[in-house]
Amino acid sequence: MTVLRSLLLFVLAAVAEIGGAWLIWQGWREHRGLWWIAGGVVALGAYGFVASLQPDPNFGRILAAYGGVFVAGSLAWGMVVDKFRPDRWDIIGAVICLVGVAVIMYAPRTHP
Repeated sequence: MTVLRSLLLFVLAAVAEIGGAWLIWQGWREHRGLWWIAGGVVALGAYGFVASLQPDPNFGRILAAYGGVFVAGSLAWGMVVDKFRPDRWDIIGAVICLVGVAVIMYAPRTHP
């Protein structure tokens, strides 16, 4: 149950962070306005809170593992929202990152 909760929190954090950055991009680069930017700032703030809900108490471990989730999530966001077509190297890189997430977060440890 702890692993499932952790995975769901990683997905929620990715949606908040990637979505927030995308909203700011849209507001600034695509000239959609300050409301888009403000929404992005709120989403990025929410990301920080969601990350703090992870069951592991180690900030560095959580953020290191989340980096891999961010890489894969960014490619997925691009595919769904912007119709980006990743090549095989993008996919291989994302898989490597997700394997890193699994090792960092869920490998058995002998100490608390």
